[in-house]
Amino acid sequence: MLGRSKKISQSLSRTRRSFFGRVTELLGVSEVTDELWEELEELLIQADVGVKTTVELVERLQEQVSGVSIRDAEAVKEILKRELIDILNSKVRDPIEAPPLLTVILIVGVNGSGKTTSIAKLAKYYKDQGRKVILGAADTFRAAAIDQLKIWGKRVGVDVIAHQPQADPGAVVYDAIQAGHSRGTDVLIIDTAGRLHTKYNLMQELKKVRGVAAKNVHRAPHETLLVLDATTGQNALAQAQHFKEAVDITGIFLAKLDGTAKGGIVFAIAKELGVPIRWIGTGEGLDDLAEFDAEAFVEGLFE
Repeated sequence: MLGRSKKISQSLSRTRRSFFGRVTELLGVSEVTDELWEELEELLIQADVGVKTTVELVERLQEQVSGVSIRDAEAVKEILKRELIDILNSKVRDPIEAPPLLTVILIVGVNGSGKTTSIAKLAKYYKDQGRKVILGAADTFRAAAIDQLKIWGKRVGVDVIAHQPQADPGAVVYDAIQAGHSRGTDVLIIDTAGRLHTKYNLMQELKKVRGVAAKNVHRAPHETLLVLDATTGQNALAQAQHFKEAVDITGIFLAKLDGTAKGGIVFAIAKELGVPIRWIGTGEGLDDLAEFDAEAFVEGLFE
């Protein structure tokens, strides 16, 4: 199995070959000029780093470079790398006070973001660590979502607690928690609706699901991960802001990172949302995920 740094690096191959490859070229041979700053800013925005984050980043670089009279663009690259790592590490995750008997992980995100596949990857990851995992199919508004989760559960070799389509998602969560307690489960991963029929309010439904978890397990949900599709770029950021307003997101699972040339979205998410990226999808296989590592990510961009 590939190590985490290697997986992260491989998932960035498209980004590295495109915009960040051009950043590396720009900072590899040029002297520091006004034109360099303009081109760097343009490339970072094209890579989906985001206008606000890019402007702040370039301003910080200019301050540091002028402060020590740096004229060598290669030195600018090293400062840029440090600044990018700082952006990704700026949000420190609060630890859970004590490991609960049952860890409840709520997964939210729009349909098509890679939510169900990401759940399967997490389930396999925890199972491979020797932990007993159950999945809860609380996206009851789509029969296909329930069936899909059951298929993935079978592939991974973990139980799936599910009701009939259109059932109350809160009831599914309650039953999944009871099953988790009775079967000595370590980790319960709950899938939730990515959209509802028009007569329902998605965010209210998610709050209700969280409430059921909180009533039945101390401090649950212990993680609420938002799955975002990296290939949707700035749309992913808009989605994240929408979910963050309604649900207490503790981290991001960035899916399909290997499928985009604009991996700079990671910096926009970290800077503008203040939510840590916890996992990234590095390919289509069940083992193709990695815990996010800021240093490995930034090094992977500039390899």
